[in-house]
Amino acid sequence: MNFFKETDIVVIGGGIVGTAILRELSKYSLRSLLVEKEPDVSTGTTKANSAVCHAGFDAPTGSWKQKTNVRGNALYHQLQEELNLDIKWTGSLVVATSEEEVQQLQVLLERGKANGVPGLQIITKEEVLEKEPNLTTALAAMWAPTAGVVWPFGCAVAFAQCAVQNGAEVICDCAVTGFVKENNAVTIVNTTKGAIRTKCVINAAGIYAEEVAKLAGDDSFTITPRKGEYILFDKTAASSLVYGVVFPCPTEKSKGILVCTTTHGNTFIGPNANEQFSKEDTSVTSAGMDEIIAGARKLVPNLPMGACITEFAGLRAASDTGDFILGVSKVPGFFNAAGIQSPGIAAAPAIAEVVVEAIGKEMYLRKKDNWNGRLPKKTAFNRMTGAEKQKAIQDNSLYGRVICRCETVTEGEIVDAIRQPVGARTVDGVKRRTRAGMGRCQGGFCGPRVTQILARELGIPVEKVLKERPGSELYFKKFEE
Repeated sequence: MNFFKETDIVVIGGGIVGTAILRELSKYSLRSLLVEKEPDVSTGTTKANSAVCHAGFDAPTGSWKQKTNVRGNALYHQLQEELNLDIKWTGSLVVATSEEEVQQLQVLLERGKANGVPGLQIITKEEVLEKEPNLTTALAAMWAPTAGVVWPFGCAVAFAQCAVQNGAEVICDCAVTGFVKENNAVTIVNTTKGAIRTKCVINAAGIYAEEVAKLAGDDSFTITPRKGEYILFDKTAASSLVYGVVFPCPTEKSKGILVCTTTHGNTFIGPNANEQFSKEDTSVTSAGMDEIIAGARKLVPNLPMGACITEFAGLRAASDTGDFILGVSKVPGFFNAAGIQSPGIAAAPAIAEVVVEAIGKEMYLRKKDNWNGRLPKKTAFNRMTGAEKQKAIQDNSLYGRVICRCETVTEGEIVDAIRQPVGARTVDGVKRRTRAGMGRCQGGFCGPRVTQILARELGIPVEKVLKERPGSELYFKKFEE
């Protein structure tokens, strides 16, 4: 058999968990590579979620969710500085709007203390309104000071870039089609780009983790897609909504419909939680929008719906175990990082530690002496001082040309996003890295220019530029008789 790659470890899935695992593996003297079936990393659950770095009070004590959430939250404080991650440590509130829910706060408080979450406390209505003046229905709340919000796409890209900087490899447009075993152990990964010989496979395939596991002979769990719909507001609406992370009291199925800020000043409401059969359907529904609005109004009665700029939905990988599925499987050489739903973003760097530790029990891992866990510091143009902007333009004139007016994103930033390691290859890939197209007009003005820049930088015709996935071309070649 001819192999297009030979390596020690293959990570399947380029979401925040897969990329965090790849970075953790890059600390060791291994040949590691990640395969992603889409044209870019961070195109599944990582691109459509609440972006909350949970404190860790909600998960059952002793579960993988609890252990990795609390550990991951602490790790992000270190990673934020090392990888230049966009994180706002806002703290979070769980709001009670009835006497029954006030009693529920005490249960959450005790669980959070058992989970090792620092700083939790029950605060009064008056204290709630000091933090969030628009939460007029609150009777009390639990305050979790260690919670925050992250830029999840930025985290996944940074993990991948750090891994590549340390010798790992990322291959996109590379779907797994099967495995070959020798002595019952996985030794070959068959993909749409060819066969990869390997010693070990890590399944971090998100909502498709069940299918990947079954290809390897592991049928120990199932994954059900759980759709969550969201409504995003313009930055001008922040003063009418919230400045931090606000939860209702949770249910058995969900943490409930949030009202939450983002790292860039927008606010959103959502998600709901509806299980479905399809692993591709991320459409929004009128019923879902009504459900989200009704849920959010229980916390903020006067929602500024005129400031809504977009709606979207994401799918969470809900496992039949109710917990994360981590570590070695019944198939030798095959490891799982599956069933990753909330608090998956907060837990990702700790999940990486758990999985790599499990691998270390099966094969020898030697740490590198020259591993570099830092990425170069970068500041978005719209966050630079006047002097910093002037210097950026002097160094590269493309920084003087604004492409996205809503978010003040320059051509220089877009070109850098395309040329950097694990660079953008699609319009949405540029959007996730630079925010071009994420403002009020949602790409109506900058979209064509971003497409032209991608075509130029990638050396392809405009009609070959994808919005996101294969088949999402935005333009067609002009018909000539």
